Amino acid sequence: MQNTSLSLLDRIRQTDGSDPWSELVELYSPMLSVWLRKFDVPVTDIDDLKQEVMTAVVTDLRNFEHNGRTGAFRSWLKTILIHRLRNYWRTRKRHLFGDGASDFEQRIAQLNDPNSELSRVWDIQHDEFVLRQLLQLAEPHFEATTWTAFRRVTLDGDSPAEVSADLGISTNAIFIAKSRVLSHLRHLADGLIASSSVF
Repeated sequence: MQNTSLSLLDRIRQTDGSDPWSELVELYSPMLSVWLRKFDVPVTDIDDLKQEVMTAVVTDLRNFEHNGRTGAFRSWLKTILIHRLRNYWRTRKRHLFGDGASDFEQRIAQLNDPNSELSRVWDIQHDEFVLRQLLQLAEPHFEATTWTAFRRVTLDGDSPAEVSADLGISTNAIFIAKSRVLSHLRHLADGLIASSSVF
């Protein structure tokens, strides 16, 4: 991540390189697998369908307008997933008979409804998945002591005084480490998750 002042979405829009795209695929691949399984996509087709979703994201991202709305990218991605799921099952409708077809349509309608419980689950799982992935992507960019101080204070809830004593650094160094990592994560997450609620 050469330029931490730009969010991942901004870097994708501004470069033709594969690194930002690879990061986006790495971020979303695990979550998409989970949701495709929830909609009964056979394991043998999951990778192909994930690729279709990510290809649509790649193709349309430059036209995506965030407008500062919380969850805009998350909702946009969900819409792409819904369309790909519908297309997938439409081409395989021989596999959805009777109650299976109506159950699928009900679940898709629920996922499409921003006020439904399933849609709220999508929102929560999206932010949790992306946060976990962002943490993994960010960690290599910091010294071990900085990351440990951040993790213990911010994620594990340990007191700065305790972490300071354990790591042999000042309490001020703990707060600086936390601030640096959070700033980096905010830049990475910009537009992907409601970072104000997470960071």
